[in-house]
Amino acid sequence: MKQLPEGVRHLPGLLDTAAQTALVEEIRQIVAEAPLYTPAMPRTGKEMTVRMTNCGTLGWVTDKERGYRYQETHPVTGRAWPAIPARLLSLWEEVAGWPQPPEACLINFYDASARMGLHQDRDEQNLDAPVLSVSLGDSCLFRVGGTERGGGTMSFRLESGDVVLLEGPGRLRFHGVDRIHAGTSDLLKNGGRINLTLRRVS
Repeated sequence: MKQLPEGVRHLPGLLDTAAQTALVEEIRQIVAEAPLYTPAMPRTGKEMTVRMTNCGTLGWVTDKERGYRYQETHPVTGRAWPAIPARLLSLWEEVAGWPQPPEACLINFYDASARMGLHQDRDEQNLDAPVLSVSLGDSCLFRVGGTERGGGTMSFRLESGDVVLLEGPGRLRFHGVDRIHAGTSDLLKNGGRINLTLRRVS
């Protein structure tokens, strides 16, 4: 078992198959109301390889013109984001131990070719609250480093039902997804991976 960096908690298989299946169904309902879209990088306008949407009072978005930010409405439909499912709020209470609920749940969908470069979650006003992430579907190789770009990193595998918490000294660690291991889960009908990231913004 690898020794993870300080402030990084990996809880393998925290969600059993029944909980994963129920959560996927709730995510389907959210996506029906707030469709997945392809975000673009600030300045360059280069499209990301993941598709995303959100639920909660706020959603994280990015585009060429205005960059990374949180807003109350879907950038394509203009409608308010759907509510965060109760089971995710309960998971936050149980695992994050933070006194206030999350305001945003970013929903990223990775197909077999999608990646996520090393980045920090630092668009929130509150950088003390932890960030909690849930993996559903195909497994992935998750990479985590230090709080400065260019330092050493380590990778470990995330399976469907795993939960990762970045807290305290781990809150601003660089992290990303190197690759998706296609065909490792039959949770999602057409394959791929969903990652849910719960964040307190204000």
